[in-house]
Amino acid sequence: MDGMRGGFPSGRVALPWVQYSAQRNYTEEDKFQYRLTSGDAFWNTFYLTAQDYKNIITLNEDPKTKDEMSQYGSNKNQIAAARIMLSYVFSNLVDRFGDVPYYSYGNKDTDFQALDINNVTPKFASQEKIYADILKELKEASEMIDLNNPVFNQGDVLFGSPEKMKKFANSLRLRIANRVKGVVSGADGHIRDAIASGVMESNDDSVGLKYENNKTNPSPMYSAFFVDNRADFGVSNTFVELLKGERGNFGLDPRLQKYAAPNNVRIEAVGANSYAESDDLSLYKGMPYGLPANGWTASQRSSSSFFSSNVLKADYTEMLMEYSEVCFILSEVNGWDNDWYKKGVKASMDKWGVTSAKSTAFVASLPVANKANVLNQKYIALYMQPQEAWSEYRRTGYPDTLLKVGESHALNAPYKTKVNGVETTYTSYTFNSLVPGLTDLPARLYYPAQPQTLNTENYKAASTAIGGDKMDTKLIWDKN
Repeated sequence: MDGMRGGFPSGRVALPWVQYSAQRNYTEEDKFQYRLTSGDAFWNTFYLTAQDYKNIITLNEDPKTKDEMSQYGSNKNQIAAARIMLSYVFSNLVDRFGDVPYYSYGNKDTDFQALDINNVTPKFASQEKIYADILKELKEASEMIDLNNPVFNQGDVLFGSPEKMKKFANSLRLRIANRVKGVVSGADGHIRDAIASGVMESNDDSVGLKYENNKTNPSPMYSAFFVDNRADFGVSNTFVELLKGERGNFGLDPRLQKYAAPNNVRIEAVGANSYAESDDLSLYKGMPYGLPANGWTASQRSSSSFFSSNVLKADYTEMLMEYSEVCFILSEVNGWDNDWYKKGVKASMDKWGVTSAKSTAFVASLPVANKANVLNQKYIALYMQPQEAWSEYRRTGYPDTLLKVGESHALNAPYKTKVNGVETTYTSYTFNSLVPGLTDLPARLYYPAQPQTLNTENYKAASTAIGGDKMDTKLIWDKN
């Protein structure tokens, strides 16, 4: 998770793109000009992690090592866990880049050439094949879980029980099948089968990695602020406005105080959790997203809210998938069902510690479920899970509350500067992309330098197959 959710891989890529955050110092990434090293880091981290999961499978199947490995837990469950996590890793890769080198445990397709130490120039498998195989892998892994034995005898920081792992596998399959329905054969059947096989049923079933309450192994975003001593990110203006009821049609959302700190609170107080939440809505203002230049930021920072102490804490839990997301998917696949929609909102509020009285009142006031309302609420619930929010925007076009390229927005405070020697005061700004031709959120990341230079032939073939190694090349499920 460190390689996915920290200051560079998340804070300067998808987190601002979906406008959960805005940069307080350097605005280029807000305007889609991300540092290519961030894409390299994603790629390298995911493939190194995938290799570790493959090694777990090998050690649990090799007659020379399987008995020793059984001391740590059931061989079968360790293999199932590795297959599930391989599916999670490769779904993240294909969601970001498109066609990629892919490894499958149970499918010997000759296009699946990744993680082979004897092949340093693997082919890039097609998105269609990868998604279809991930769905198959998750189904088979779920079915091989031995519910009578633990996954690991100790040190299981994700699941804790085989039952929870099974629900995660089915819920992840539901997420992916819902994403690729209509473009990958069999996806609709996987939706039905995943639900029938058992998905998450409460917040207790949510799966995340909880970090340690120290500065040695803290959560990635806490580390960015309080270990690296950077204060580069704040909650964005559009997201705060959505929570305050100034955007959208939901009214004041009691998650506002759980997501953001008052703007008169210093970052040291956020880190120490020594401030009080406030009902004074004037104290909650977002950092203007996508400012024209870095020089504009200083005039806006002091009036902008940081993330709350619920987010910037050392032992924060980075989510892989949570129950509220399952509820919103179930609402969608059941024709925008109102009950599942409300359950999703309530689950999110319970997770973030909103009082029962406030959450009950808010849920009762919700406008009736429809595509826009369900997906906008799903976006709010996915806070600090920007990869999923970005994927959902590409798939659906929601949320519809974002500041779009070419639109203008008021500043928090006037910005004074000289233009051609004449003192000029700005009270608003216009959001523009720094990537030529990109007029909406990026559709994908560029392929990293490593495959371009070391696997050139297959890189070129993949680039051609997807329609060009460009940020506006859409993935197969991107219908927005």
